[in-house]
Formats: sequence, structure tokens, C-alpha cells
Amino acid sequence: MPQEFEQAQAAAETVAEQESAAVTSQETSDQLDALDAVLDDIESTLATNAEEYVSSFVQKGGE
Repeated sequence: MPQEFEQAQAAAETVAEQESAAVTSQETSDQLDALDAVLDDIESTLATNAEEYVSSFVQKGGE
């Protein structure tokens, strides 16, 4: 009997680990998609007015 309980418990832990890995994988995928969207937005902004963006960081006379 104790051996059967240990096997059932091990099987339940394995299933829980697999479900956790699937959720983590989905969350990681969602985070990567969000990051890609932000990077695409930055890229498009820089492509349209890169010179203006860069010049905004230039110090002017003692700033």
C-alpha cells in the first residue's frame, strides 16, 4: 500500500510540473510578444524621426 501511494503521489507531481511548465511557457511567449511590440514601436519611431530623437540628447551650452 505505501508503495502505491508513493507512485500515485509521484505521478500527480509529474502532471503538476507539466501543467506548470505549460503555463510558464505561455506566459513567456506572451511576454516576448509584448516586448517585440514595444521594440517594433521604438524602431518605427526612430525610423521616422531619428535625427530629431538623437538631437534631443545633445547638450546645449552648459546644460
